[in-house]
Amino acid sequence: MSATLDRAPDWLTGRPIAHRGLHDRANGIPENTLAAAEAAVAGGYAIECDVQLSADGEAMVFHDEALGRLTEASERVDARTAAELGRLTVAGTAERIPTLPEFLARVASRVPVIVEIKSRFDGDRRLTRRTAEIVSRLDAPVALKSFDPGIVATLAEIAPDRPRGIVAEASQDDPHYALLTPSVRAELSGLLHLHVSRPHFLSWRVGDLPGPVPYLCRRLGNMPVMTWTVRTEAQRALAQEHADQMVFEGFRP
Repeated sequence: MSATLDRAPDWLTGRPIAHRGLHDRANGIPENTLAAAEAAVAGGYAIECDVQLSADGEAMVFHDEALGRLTEASERVDARTAAELGRLTVAGTAERIPTLPEFLARVASRVPVIVEIKSRFDGDRRLTRRTAEIVSRLDAPVALKSFDPGIVATLAEIAPDRPRGIVAEASQDDPHYALLTPSVRAELSGLLHLHVSRPHFLSWRVGDLPGPVPYLCRRLGNMPVMTWTVRTEAQRALAQEHADQMVFEGFRP
């Protein structure tokens, strides 16, 4: 891919998107692992995954900033090298933490992948640049997104040929936002950064549907809306009425 992308491609919302892969921890398939990717591919679903930065600058497919919830280690992901992280087993299974190149190689373009670039809203763009570098080598249906509009704006500059999205919600009640000022929070919830971030799609919290932001994005902005994370029939009904596709977990659509 080389040309600047003007709009989100149809494949982005063409099929339901398995949240962190089609994981099933009770049956030995942890989130964001190669097994979860294979399960999603087998089911014909697109895949959403997360990346965190290793100590030596690699994009690791892992959701949390720290290792304690899913591995026997406890420190932050960026305290260990990619090789060290790759030796850790996930959730008591034989699965290990993959790098993004390993993850995308396993999917091998069989289904679309939407990669969420995690952020601490600190202006660090190393993970953004590494992720963009990885996907630039691929002729594959891979999109990039982030909660951080600064990251999305950077992607507009360094990866203009890739679909990019902003992840957002109507309020910032997660502790992750604790250090952000009220004005920054208002910018996030109202998408007041669109002139800078220039996303192709919106990823909006299902509990905040319906709402003016996703409505205007869909109806006036020609911007498809995917909604996260759909776990119940009631949420699925909201997604069907007010979004273009869902990021789902805990069931098979």
